[in-house]
Amino acid sequence: MSSGRPKFFDSSMFAPAMKALTRSHVTLFRATGGRVGRKFRFGSAFPSGVPVCLLTTTGRKSGKDRTMALLYLPDGERVIIVASRGGTGKHPQWYLNAGANPQVKVQTGRRPQPMTARTAEGEERADLWRRLVEFYPEYGNYQEWTDREIPVVICEPVKAAS
Repeated sequence: MSSGRPKFFDSSMFAPAMKALTRSHVTLFRATGGRVGRKFRFGSAFPSGVPVCLLTTTGRKSGKDRTMALLYLPDGERVIIVASRGGTGKHPQWYLNAGANPQVKVQTGRRPQPMTARTAEGEERADLWRRLVEFYPEYGNYQEWTDREIPVVICEPVKAAS
């Protein structure tokens, strides 16, 4: 584990600050149908940006919908997201919620789409991880900052019943 992780990540203010930023991001994205908030333009993503989606999971304890703004890698009809939590030592709540109930909604534009989330394993994960680090190099740093293997989540469209 690298000591390069910003000290702020270990502060008691990290989680509340991230929650406030996420709420603002989700509100702007929804209000504008993704015209504002569709790209993340910090770090290696500056200036062109990387795409952002809204992921809605069902709280495993509360049963309430919870929505997060997350970077994603488009992969055909699939949406690939990373449960990095900035390289901290715990999995993000959205990941635990998706594990308990994999029926999620993903919004990349004006409308959310029902999808099924699953964690990539083995060679599939290794291939996606390589692509994700090329896409957003900070993911490589995040992995160095934590002892946990950062999960890669694949969201696939729910197929209509025939």
